[in-house]
Formats: sequence, structure tokens, C-alpha cells
Amino acid sequence: MDTTDAMNAGQVRLEPWAEGDFWLLERTNSPEMTGHLGGPETEEQLVARHARYLAVAPGRMYRVTLSGTGETVGSIGFWERSWRDATVWETGWGILPEFQRRGLAVRAARAVVEAARATRAHRYLHAFPGVGHAASNAVCRGAGFELLGQADFEYPKGRWMTSNDWRLDLGPVGGTEPPGRPR
Repeated sequence: MDTTDAMNAGQVRLEPWAEGDFWLLERTNSPEMTGHLGGPETEEQLVARHARYLAVAPGRMYRVTLSGTGETVGSIGFWERSWRDATVWETGWGILPEFQRRGLAVRAARAVVEAARATRAHRYLHAFPGVGHAASNAVCRGAGFELLGQADFEYPKGRWMTSNDWRLDLGPVGGTEPPGRPR
């Protein structure tokens, strides 16, 4: 399956983050949507986040849309992170409240897995939802991630949180497959 097909599968489509998507950051900047991340951000912080989303490379941020109507339901992405002496992909997402509990986050996570896998840049994709964030932990489970344990993170700066470390094996990296067993 090519990346385009994977990103269109299962009722959602991933659209690359664009200049006109700032409204989505404003829309998700509510106590309900940011409670597990330290709360709403200031306008200045949102502007900086938007600039980071536009510039994510390697990796990519996306607006999640319904494949049938094109209606925006949230955002997701993947980016590089140094983790336990290795460079890995990290992912995170947010689905608007009126679209939650429909399996759309799991479908978006599966699509972003395929986008990250297609880069063949890193072996693993990690997600780090707070241990108390039941919905995001359920998304990890539903998208096929393996729970490795807990880790402490400073996010945002000055606020420590305990997260679950979920990992998904993306397979071989680089342009070649690992050698097979000798015959």
C-alpha cells in the first residue's frame, strides 16, 4: 500500500499542515483539550507552535479530515526525538471534542504510522500520553503500540508529568532489507 492510500484509509485523511491551519490551534486551545498538557497556551505560544508545525522536518504535522467530506476533525504528526540514546519518531494528536469517541484518533494514528514508516528513517515511533489520559492511552493500544512502561517528562517547561512510553516497531530503516538467513 503506498503512503497516499494509507493516509486515506478508514474514514480519515491526513492533510499536510498549512499556513491557514492556525485556526485549529486556536480551536483546540481550551482547558478541555489541553488539561493533560498543562493547560491553554498564550497567543504568543500558539503563534510559535504554528511556526514549528509548518517547519517540522524531518517529520510532518497534519490536519486530520474526514475522507468523505473534508471536514477537519483534529491534528496529528510525527517528529524526531532523542530517546534513550537513540533517535526515534514521536507522535501526538488531538481530536476536536465533537468528533471524539468515534475511533477517528485510532485511524489517524494508524495513518501516521504508515507515513512515518514510509520515511524508513527510524525504527521506532513512540507516543508519550500522560498516565492518567485514558483516551490517548486507548488510542495507542488501538493503533498497535506496545506499552514499555512509564517515563517522567517536563512539558511544558517547568511542569513535570508522568507519561506512558508506547512504542511501535516500524521495521527496517534505510534503503535495504536486512539480510535473510543463509540457506
